[in-house]
Amino acid sequence: MKDRGGIDWSFWIVAALSLGAAAAVLAREGAEIALEILIKDGLLLVEIIPKVLAGTLIGALVRLLLPKETIAGLLGAGSGWRGLAIATAAGVLIPAGPFTVFPLAAGFLLAGADAGAAAAFIAGWLLLGLNRAIVWEIPFFGVEFVGLRMLASVWAPFAIGHAARVLASRFVPPPPDIPEGAG
Repeated sequence: MKDRGGIDWSFWIVAALSLGAAAAVLAREGAEIALEILIKDGLLLVEIIPKVLAGTLIGALVRLLLPKETIAGLLGAGSGWRGLAIATAAGVLIPAGPFTVFPLAAGFLLAGADAGAAAAFIAGWLLLGLNRAIVWEIPFFGVEFVGLRMLASVWAPFAIGHAARVLASRFVPPPPDIPEGAG
């Protein structure tokens, strides 16, 4: 994974869109509504910071708790369909939101997993996450529908992971070797 170095082009795009939207709301709705939105966003930021920190910490600790060779063996390019199954299962089972899942996937990449495993992990979480299915989907749609939806989706994390592996092997240079204990 490339070191993004903090502020990059994606930050400036999001910043420009945010400022443009804020200016539009201010002009159209007035200062009171704009301030209300700003306060709500500030409260959301305070709420998600601990989750982002925890997710980032988990992602960083994965690199230290498991040797890179173990992660690469389980989730690296040579892990085949078994690696995609492990990554998908981890995504299905993790009871977390995006502020934990994305830093964890990034940590997997830094720890030796390949793009396919990271993509399968995220896809498994998005499409087959048990926590969301139990808490949100089953109460609204019932077990039959949710089971049908999950059965119809079970192939997707594997296909996404395989496609990410193929694309990464053709278009993404391998990451530089990071010494143990560094970063």
